[in-house]
Amino acid sequence: MKFSIPQTTSTSIEGFVVKKAQSSNAALVLNFIKQLAVYEKMIEDVVATEESLRNWLFGDKSFAHVVIGEYKSTPVGFALFFTNFSTFLGRPGIFLEDLFILPEYRGKGFGKTLLAFLAKLAVDNDFGRVEWSVLNWNQPAIDVYKAIGAKPMDEWTIFRLSDTNMVDVGKLL
Repeated sequence: MKFSIPQTTSTSIEGFVVKKAQSSNAALVLNFIKQLAVYEKMIEDVVATEESLRNWLFGDKSFAHVVIGEYKSTPVGFALFFTNFSTFLGRPGIFLEDLFILPEYRGKGFGKTLLAFLAKLAVDNDFGRVEWSVLNWNQPAIDVYKAIGAKPMDEWTIFRLSDTNMVDVGKLL
């Protein structure tokens, strides 16, 4: 789904802006992804490259969007998201795949501000919701999410097919 993401958005935090990422930001985005993976103890799972990010985020086949949070012109975090669709609401929504703020910049409201940006983007486009997943052990993030009014979906379990699982299931056709 096509919708407009502002190139730069000022925020209520002085010196903090949200910028739409460009192809030239692929290395920065990959760096944020790797730092997030270290935090989540999943660095061995990162196979993304600058080239794959340029292709799938910024090329003709782009399937997701990225915004970068900058504080006083220094990139301090990012959010990667894409649209989804709620059959029950009959409306699109936003799925936040990743949100990361550098450790030395946490606690300043930058993560909440990136979430506020996505919430406003959803409202401005008449979307039905913003959703994301969080690791069960990531209590600091859970506390932030609950503090802004997000509700955990405890009755839902995420399932995943990947790699050879997808190939095997695809062979059922």
